[in-house]
Amino acid sequence: MIVCVAEKPSVGAYIANVLGANKRCDGYFEGNGYWVTWTFGHLCALLDPHEYTEQWKGWNLSSLPMIPQRFSIKVSGDEGVHKQFNVIKNLIEQADEVINCGDAGQEGELIQRWVYQKAGCKCPVKRLWVNSLTEEAIKDGFQKLKDQSEYQHLYEAGLMRAIGDWLLGMNATRAYTIRYAKGTGKNRQVLSVGRVQTPTLALVVKRQAEIEHFVPKTYWELKTNYRDTLFSAQIPVEDGEYAITSEEQGQALVDSIKDESLTITSVEKKKGLEYAPKLYDLTSLQVDCNKKFGFSAEQTLQLIQSLYEKRLTTYPRVDTTYLSDDIYPKVPGTLNGIKDYYPSVAPLIGAKLPKSKKVFDNSKVTDHHAIIPTGQRPDGMTADEKKVYDLVALHFIAVFYPVCEVSNTTVLAKAGEIDFKVTGREVIKPGWRVVFENERSQSELNDENDANDENAKGLPAFVKGESGEHVPVLKEKTTTPPKFYTEATLLRAMETAGKTVENEELRDAMKENGIGRPSTRAAIIEKLYQRKYIVKQGKSLRATDIGIDLIHTIISPLLKSAELTGLWEKKLREIERGEYTAQDFLNELKEMTTGVVRDVKSNKAGMLCPVCRQGLVIRGNTRYGCSRWREGCNYAEAF
Repeated sequence: MIVCVAEKPSVGAYIANVLGANKRCDGYFEGNGYWVTWTFGHLCALLDPHEYTEQWKGWNLSSLPMIPQRFSIKVSGDEGVHKQFNVIKNLIEQADEVINCGDAGQEGELIQRWVYQKAGCKCPVKRLWVNSLTEEAIKDGFQKLKDQSEYQHLYEAGLMRAIGDWLLGMNATRAYTIRYAKGTGKNRQVLSVGRVQTPTLALVVKRQAEIEHFVPKTYWELKTNYRDTLFSAQIPVEDGEYAITSEEQGQALVDSIKDESLTITSVEKKKGLEYAPKLYDLTSLQVDCNKKFGFSAEQTLQLIQSLYEKRLTTYPRVDTTYLSDDIYPKVPGTLNGIKDYYPSVAPLIGAKLPKSKKVFDNSKVTDHHAIIPTGQRPDGMTADEKKVYDLVALHFIAVFYPVCEVSNTTVLAKAGEIDFKVTGREVIKPGWRVVFENERSQSELNDENDANDENAKGLPAFVKGESGEHVPVLKEKTTTPPKFYTEATLLRAMETAGKTVENEELRDAMKENGIGRPSTRAAIIEKLYQRKYIVKQGKSLRATDIGIDLIHTIISPLLKSAELTGLWEKKLREIERGEYTAQDFLNELKEMTTGVVRDVKSNKAGMLCPVCRQGLVIRGNTRYGCSRWREGCNYAEAF
């Protein structure tokens, strides 16, 4: 018999139906030479510290760092989980072959491998790898099964991620809790420290500090109105960031040109092309759903996962916005399947579809391609699922439409000694934009461009050499602080290791150095909520006093640096590609962990405050202070 192990019961039931294994048994399906069973999420996990040695049961600095000679796993969960594991184990013991039908990604590979190891699997193992759960995709996948060994690097990357999270998380959490946490015994507050969680919290804390310490500056802008068009003064900046730093300076400029005519010195028109919004990866989908619908990252992940399991969209946990070349021949069938639901599909039916490098690029696709519809009839969705599906479908349709043609106009003018400039943009041929007509789901990028451009609808027909009266306007402006993170902007910051990157191409190139993976970022943000390190106010994310104090307490740059964590993430990806060895990475992990513990042990912070005798001495960014500084303790080196 062949045993197929799916990632969850619902997926197992569908695979069993496709294979003709229709006899329902306790914990599996049987038929046509197959036993089809399933896991429940993380069926197995690494042992807890005390399960390695009694010495690690108690929390004390002398037992740190905890570095097992060999990491071991256990069945993790309640009685139901153990029962299902025993079902899998019994089936595997009788199997001629096992087919891993788990989630087609790094985490899914790790979950399945651990189950087989714990079950003592000795028979050959094959791997099913599919981009969707449609009947066609599953049948095709079973025709293209590969040996488990071809996914060894993927497993090693997942294993190193798990071990790294264990080593740093367990050791750093214990070290910082023992040394700095308030209370004792069961009443002691646990300071949870994590490889991705902590640098993500640090991003929020840093942004909040920038806002709290922001000092606004006043400056002035000189504009002039000519033919109902607002021109901006082009004044060279010599000292400082702003050209006009006082009202007197600005008024003097106004007085110098108010009686002068404004003359058009140059009119330049250039044709431009605007390409359709990219297809979705998980992060960009979570970003758009947060902006448009207020969905949390976790909520969006659950919705797109449900659409995947309903066979309406492809695999969701992806970090690419491209399709592989082999998808191109399947596009007409996919479009045909959704034509009755989206009128904009009609012009594409029977037409020769473009094959743009901005959409199809094998070099940008590894295990999975961008999220797209499967072509199944989009029925049986909840209202929220429909919102997510619409985004995915409309972006997919739009990339096969012509590009949008625009005319970009730059007009230069002069009044007295001051140069002025205005730009305008006019849509000549809307192309893909018609897909989004009357839809609320148009790309944020293009919506924002239109909203922020005072002359986005085009300019009057200016002629070089014309001149006339104009009305100078001096506008007082005040600099504004950075904005609080929202879930959308925090996801982008995690993707780019804290760097602000608007350009999509550059952002794609930086994904390898992002912190966390698309599939885990939502869970990390949820952990920060659960541990009361951050809260949501409207759409804004605010760090709590607990979260702020934790970041101030942490002395190791490694633990709170998004950039350093991003470099670590890059090495995990290199392991996945076979470009870096798991053993080298494990050696680095052990060295990092030892260093983190050593820093805590040698740091004088953590002792009782010498002033109030109630708080503990903690370390800020540059100096020490009392943990009760918010309550008024004025320890000499307070923050």
